[in-house]
Amino acid sequence: MIRFDGRVAIVTGAGGGLGRSHALGLAARGAKVVVNDLARNGEAPDSALAVVDEIEEAGGVAMADGADVTDAEQVAAMVERAEAEWGGVDILVNNAGILRDKSFAKMDLADFELVVKVHLLGSAVCTKAVWAGMRERNYGRVLFTASSSGLYGNFGQANYGAAKAGMIGLMNVLHLEGAKNNIRVNTLAPTAATAMTAGLLPQQMLDLMAPETVTPAVLYLVSDNAPSRVILGAGAGVYSVVYIAETAGLYLAESHRTPETIAERFAEIANPASAKPLDNAFAQTFKFVEAAARALGVSLPKQGG
Repeated sequence: MIRFDGRVAIVTGAGGGLGRSHALGLAARGAKVVVNDLARNGEAPDSALAVVDEIEEAGGVAMADGADVTDAEQVAAMVERAEAEWGGVDILVNNAGILRDKSFAKMDLADFELVVKVHLLGSAVCTKAVWAGMRERNYGRVLFTASSSGLYGNFGQANYGAAKAGMIGLMNVLHLEGAKNNIRVNTLAPTAATAMTAGLLPQQMLDLMAPETVTPAVLYLVSDNAPSRVILGAGAGVYSVVYIAETAGLYLAESHRTPETIAERFAEIANPASAKPLDNAFAQTFKFVEAAARALGVSLPKQGG
């Protein structure tokens, strides 16, 4: 059974919706939880305090915090408070977010910047604040929250989609950098009935999409035996994995390196049957160079040699 006894978790944006569900789920399985939500007056908001009350009434341990996830000083103070009270932070669930939906033609750049700042920069700020401690203790579980809007697109959400797609790049790099210290980094791609989706879908659909249907995916991705660099979709009790893969590619001789040849042979280049995931950025470089070398009969030195 997956448990979090002795673990300390921070959940951002946990005053309601998905964050509240994640905080309750972690606490119910033994974690001590920092319930973070944006303060309105310098103190933890009533929403976060209410979630702490729920956790404590159920026999769990929690504290509320009102740090702005985009403010490095406030976030550092939140982490220091958790470390002083409970010894360290083992789990970070980056969940905080906002919406400022408009078509790109009508969107103010200020709203684009704000959404990217809260979702992407806020996740980076919070992760940076716990990263050193996780490395020192050789244990950490970090979860980013992406969206199908970032993976596949959604009209009117250029700012949100860009921010959420950025989570994937951040996860990919931190997965590599954290591996030697047993820091596992994953991304959730949820869909749920929350304040952010209210009014956007028919009620019959929303009735199936309670936040509690998403939280089991979170608990798995931050558990002791969690994988790393996984994008796990979750909603309405359905769970899926999103893969990023690249086709094998097609080598073209110098005389054929024209846009016309690419257009003519694009079906071969784009053949999904040849697609495979790559481990890192240089894997693409090596793949391209090795394919060119094979075609030209060039002998390459062994990697690392």
